[in-house]
Amino acid sequence: MIDIPASLPRRHLLASSASALAAIGMATWTRSATAQAPAARPLPASASWKNPASVIVHSSTTVETKRSAFGTSIITPADQLYLRNNLPAPDASIVADRDAWKITLQGVQRPRKLTVRDLRSMGLETVAMVLQCSGNGRGFFPSKPSGTPWTVGAAGCVVWSGVPVRAVVEALGGLSPGMRFMTGTGGEKLPEGIDPKTIMVERSVPASAMGDALLAWEMNGEPVSLAHGGPLRLIVPGYTGVNSIKYIKQLAFTAQESDANIMSHGYRITPPGGKGDPSQPSVQEMTVKSWVNSPHPESGPLREGWMQIHGVAFGGLQAVKGVEVSIDGGKNWQKARLVGPDLGKYAWRQFVLPAHFSPGSYLVTSRATDMAGNVQPEQRVENQSGYNNTSWADHAVKVTVA
Repeated sequence: MIDIPASLPRRHLLASSASALAAIGMATWTRSATAQAPAARPLPASASWKNPASVIVHSSTTVETKRSAFGTSIITPADQLYLRNNLPAPDASIVADRDAWKITLQGVQRPRKLTVRDLRSMGLETVAMVLQCSGNGRGFFPSKPSGTPWTVGAAGCVVWSGVPVRAVVEALGGLSPGMRFMTGTGGEKLPEGIDPKTIMVERSVPASAMGDALLAWEMNGEPVSLAHGGPLRLIVPGYTGVNSIKYIKQLAFTAQESDANIMSHGYRITPPGGKGDPSQPSVQEMTVKSWVNSPHPESGPLREGWMQIHGVAFGGLQAVKGVEVSIDGGKNWQKARLVGPDLGKYAWRQFVLPAHFSPGSYLVTSRATDMAGNVQPEQRVENQSGYNNTSWADHAVKVTVA
């Protein structure tokens, strides 16, 4: 029998650290504890400083955080944070003199080029936010879409510091009339001999997103690494990671969305079997989502007794209001307790529910609700590329108690 108390204990009983969990982690949550893990790929050169015990290297541009490595703290350490680059990182020389990096501002009354040194004098703000790849959860799609088969590890909660975009716009005289979009262009080196629009990283979001956007030079208290977009990255809280442009070299306010392929045809919610086009919804705002990080099968069979069911929840553009947990695949739900400091509406919240487990098999999952009353859905939205999977059924964890 499962004994879940109506009144939850006040003290924090989650003692397992991220490093301890990582030490017993395996390749993904879907593997059994006795399965032999494949040989690990080496970390990309630009991210060689990451902790290999905490991540899964999919390719030279895609690195996933293991579910077991998230631990019970709010902030994701940089050496465990996922990596997703659409193009290879630029040469490391661009971070040799960070303050000299230049960005062009357009679509404002007084367009100009500014260095990071200039930006530092124009304002400062810090925001904690969930950084999540649009394809996080793709690995749960039965259709097996092309692309990295992320489960939960293409996400993290990080702290960015930089100048508010709104402060820069104000200093440059405000927006020019009719500018409806904020369009960021990345500074990756493009191959010669091809149309730049076919490969460049350039994304547009509504101009209103500049209200909380940053031009960030610091992440988790350190200069933004080359792997994560340093020396300067556009940060758009509440939006999927592809919209937070790395190595940003141009920020333009425009009347129309970018016609770069990554915007016009890429990252669209395309029906299964179809091809992306501008008429389809673009992958931009995130919505309410959660998942359980422990207990999990990476630990092997679990012992009978009390366990702390814990995980993370976030609401995209909304704060999290509450989280429910089920140990029977969604047949019955119990209210979990939010724990730890509230770092703002864009950060995720840790949740916990103590439960006593008897021997048997369980399907443990969570369901979050945001401040607007939106509830995390049971089912995913089927689409060609496996984007925006918020299904609580997909994110359930199968565990065995001995």
